[in-house]
Amino acid sequence: MSDDEKLVGEFPFLPKQERAQVKRNALIESGYALFQAKGYEQTTAKDIAAHAGVATGTFYRYFSDKRQLLMSLLEDKIETFLPPEISWISNDPVSSLATSLENHYNRIHEFGLRHVLPELLSKDSELANVLEKARKRIHERIQSSLKQAREKGLVWSDLDLDTVSWAIMIIVENGLDKINKTENKCAYQDIAKLICRMVFPPTVLNQLRGSDVEAFE
Repeated sequence: MSDDEKLVGEFPFLPKQERAQVKRNALIESGYALFQAKGYEQTTAKDIAAHAGVATGTFYRYFSDKRQLLMSLLEDKIETFLPPEISWISNDPVSSLATSLENHYNRIHEFGLRHVLPELLSKDSELANVLEKARKRIHERIQSSLKQAREKGLVWSDLDLDTVSWAIMIIVENGLDKINKTENKCAYQDIAKLICRMVFPPTVLNQLRGSDVEAFE
């Protein structure tokens, strides 16, 4: 995240002694656990402090408010929640994309807090702005890679790259809900097939699956 997109702000106090660092880390871990269990709105600074086994005043020694604590968790993880970069030139684009999606969704699952973002976006315009900028960066990367694939004659000739890039992002962003509901690993393949059929003519997909990728480079 660039310097002009910092969401945390200045902390009241940054500990240097080990004992103080332990307390601060305990508050961060406590906030992480409670935000996941209760959600952002239902969690208070007092809750976080009690869960960490410290006084509420200790919380405010290290953090201005619960938002600052949450942003310290999210700040370097924003793009974790966004679609991954996609490489379209592969011997098997569907399988390659399915693997990429599985890794992406696993990272989101491991980090958690996905359900907290919708709570914040309608009320936190600063976070919404940063997230939208990050989405635009991902969109530009997808569009650029599609342009490269078009130059190699791989994608539909009449493909509107801008529109299909946004469509891919929406499919990937909402795909996690499908994965969670079905708990079926085939869902990764289903999402990948849908995206690849949007991008590649059937003949090109078959050629990529059965040929040396270098022939297209």
